[in-house]
Amino acid sequence: MQTKMRAFAVDRIYGEKRMKRLLCLISGMNAGGAETFLMKVYRRLDKTKYQMDFCINAAEKCFYEDEIISLGGKIYRITPKSESIGNFRKQLFDVVKSNGYKYVLRITSNAFGFMDLKIAHKAGATVCAARSSNSSDGGSLKSRAAHVIGRLLYGRYVNVRIAPSDLAAKYTFGNSAYKNGSVKILHNAIDTDVYRFDARGRKNVRTELKIPENTTVIGHVGRFTAQKNHLFLTDVFAEYAKLNKNSLLVLVGNGELEDEIKKRAEECGIADRIVFAGVRGDVPALLSAMDVFVFPSFYEGMPNAVIEAQATGLPCVISDRITHEADITGLVDYLPLGDAATWAEHICSLSLPVVRKTPCREFAENCYDIESVTTQFVRLVFQE
Repeated sequence: MQTKMRAFAVDRIYGEKRMKRLLCLISGMNAGGAETFLMKVYRRLDKTKYQMDFCINAAEKCFYEDEIISLGGKIYRITPKSESIGNFRKQLFDVVKSNGYKYVLRITSNAFGFMDLKIAHKAGATVCAARSSNSSDGGSLKSRAAHVIGRLLYGRYVNVRIAPSDLAAKYTFGNSAYKNGSVKILHNAIDTDVYRFDARGRKNVRTELKIPENTTVIGHVGRFTAQKNHLFLTDVFAEYAKLNKNSLLVLVGNGELEDEIKKRAEECGIADRIVFAGVRGDVPALLSAMDVFVFPSFYEGMPNAVIEAQATGLPCVISDRITHEADITGLVDYLPLGDAATWAEHICSLSLPVVRKTPCREFAENCYDIESVTTQFVRLVFQE
């Protein structure tokens, strides 16, 4: 659903209080980590006091759109910068100005995204927040140049700085901002009631995917992009399959590199031992169906998927390029990228399957529970 850029009452009165509406600027609301974080918080908000609306660039319907509308949120589609930066500026200004938004949140890892907050500020927004979504943009010369320009030209328009980890904070906002405490760490929290281990869900998923109970399932959840390093993951499984003939790889997600991964699987002779599950709405059950979670990303801000996997008591083997803050339960092993056989041998050394339990205490003690994070989000973004 697309909402036209026309004025409406942003602050609806409930008794003596006004509802505060936050406009979130993000490329699209599909099932990625940053998007999923926003939805977890959004579901928990007191809708009589706070609402979240979304300004996106994606032309196609996104994964979370129907849920956003059902929760009372609004969706605006505007021209991407890549098509016309002039139209982008004008349309974003109109969305903020004509609808009276005072609270605007930009999701970005690259500081050039701060430009959007300059536009929002000029249109009347008084709280301009930026949340880092990653600890890198892939290292291209163009992205690095844009990052430097963004910090220099638009950094002063950000008055709330949020990041999911230390690495993401330093990358997006700089070491100085991180060290002086101006960046607030807001964890990628989850609802442990939703993501607890579910024996029935495990059985149902394995039945659906025709996976025998005694089969060792290596799992991954993430978009098929270069960042997630699916090619290496495929090589790891090819090596592991030599050591454990009774094993399967389950890949949850989609993306532009999916066909390339399928081709690599064919080349490795393991195509019949990989399940491409696509984008799913039952990720907790899928995680329960897995025996080990393998995540060899080149970089991450704070990987939602690794946090979710731990909540189901799933052992995780991940790249050592990911922040060590991601290990909140002791279930995470870090390995250097490079040698797929070493990863396969490490996985083989684990005592699988493990006895699964939901580490609620560890999540609460480390502030990864959704209740405390939502409270912190409201305090930071709505200035409560």
